[in-house]
Amino acid sequence: MTPYRKGLVLDFGGVLTTPLLPAVLAFERREGLAEGTLLTRLYLNPEGIRLIEELERGTLTQTQWNEAAGALAGIPSANLMGRVFADLRPEPLVVAAAAAARRAGVKVGILSNSVGMAPWNLYDGHEVEERYDALVLSEVHGTRKPEPEIFRIMLSELGLTARECVFVDDTEQYLTPAAELGFATVHAVEPARTVAELESLLGIPLTGADRSVRTP
Repeated sequence: MTPYRKGLVLDFGGVLTTPLLPAVLAFERREGLAEGTLLTRLYLNPEGIRLIEELERGTLTQTQWNEAAGALAGIPSANLMGRVFADLRPEPLVVAAAAAARRAGVKVGILSNSVGMAPWNLYDGHEVEERYDALVLSEVHGTRKPEPEIFRIMLSELGLTARECVFVDDTEQYLTPAAELGFATVHAVEPARTVAELESLLGIPLTGADRSVRTP
């Protein structure tokens, strides 16, 4: 029998929050843009991809990204990142599951390709430093998913090996390097399904009122 995992590593946006795509589409509607405009001009455009990767590495500030991305997309740049993701909210099922895992003795970390902290902070109000055992943000370390180094940094922070951990992300391409290192992986598509998969991998209940500590 495969031993249960001792660590849980979670992506932030789209896992501990509501999905990213609906937020982007809502932004387009508010701005009077045709559906898919932002995706086409920024996230599927080689220059747009370069900008977001530099932002995630910390070589571009969020203000610089706002200005460059706004020009590329032909839309006002003021607080563009904050406007794009204004509709993001905590994903209650996964947030509660993470808390339940910690209560049961599982170490829980956030591994996030970050998008700058100012003028808009994605993590504000989520109490990430209080609620989780480790927080690894790409811009702080100069490396980003899917690069293996950022996963190694998280393992060092948790004091665990990859084979002791589960990694959850809504971006499927980030799961492959994690699996190659030895993580069990979960593709976050629907919160209830994600939690059910985690219960199986961690060997503990993550929903309802059960708060018992897992026994080895």
